[in-house]
Amino acid sequence: HYGDARVPKQLVSMRLLGAGLALADLCRMRFGQLLMSLKGFTGIESMTQITVDYYLTITSPWTFLGHDEFATMAKQAGAVVNVKPVDFGAVFAVSGGLPLPKRSLQRQRYRMFELQRWRRQRDIPLNLNPAHFPVDPTLGNNSVLAAREMDLDAMTLASKLMYGVWCEEKNVSDAAFIRDTAKGLGMDGDAILASAESDEIKALSGVLTEEAKATQVFGAPSYVINGELWWGQDRLEFVRGVLLEGVESLPDVF
Repeated sequence: HYGDARVPKQLVSMRLLGAGLALADLCRMRFGQLLMSLKGFTGIESMTQITVDYYLTITSPWTFLGHDEFATMAKQAGAVVNVKPVDFGAVFAVSGGLPLPKRSLQRQRYRMFELQRWRRQRDIPLNLNPAHFPVDPTLGNNSVLAAREMDLDAMTLASKLMYGVWCEEKNVSDAAFIRDTAKGLGMDGDAILASAESDEIKALSGVLTEEAKATQVFGAPSYVINGELWWGQDRLEFVRGVLLEGVESLPDVF
């Protein structure tokens, strides 16, 4: 028993017998690790499924660099990913963040070193100075949000749009680029764009931006699991721990 989670004794017994685990092994396991070992048995999947709130903006190189890595680990964990593109200009206004051109030269210089390090680490052909950056991300963000609301693969659409920006000199504010990218994934690009321009999606974007502020999000990408927030794709090893290794989320002691 852990919080509201109760593992049926017969399922534990089945798994122990099937895996050849001794009682001593069970005693050494974190509860999260035990649940991961039980995954796949009827009644366990829904109890152990993790939800991640994923706050991003389509023009962030850091979001792009970690996006596919995060998508892979979330899929491996069977996690639910709530894709939440938000207006980080509005977030910065209340969190002390600054848009890139307004940051100090020291920070801008260091950013270029970090981009080089991480593109090498991730083996991604990221362009350090893409032709269409900075650019208004609203249409791209809202297109990803529209895809989510249409029950389409918003994660893959976001990945392809970001790849276009950072590797292919594409403009994410260009409707034709978004339409073609969506169609290349077998999606109705015209319908996605129409939805992205709708009052409903614009209002939802505003709601998510306010939610990000209330959640204390201050940069992209941000991943939130059980109230614990990780900022930056360089924190993905900690996210992996919670998703795949049974590490428990930390309490908010602020």
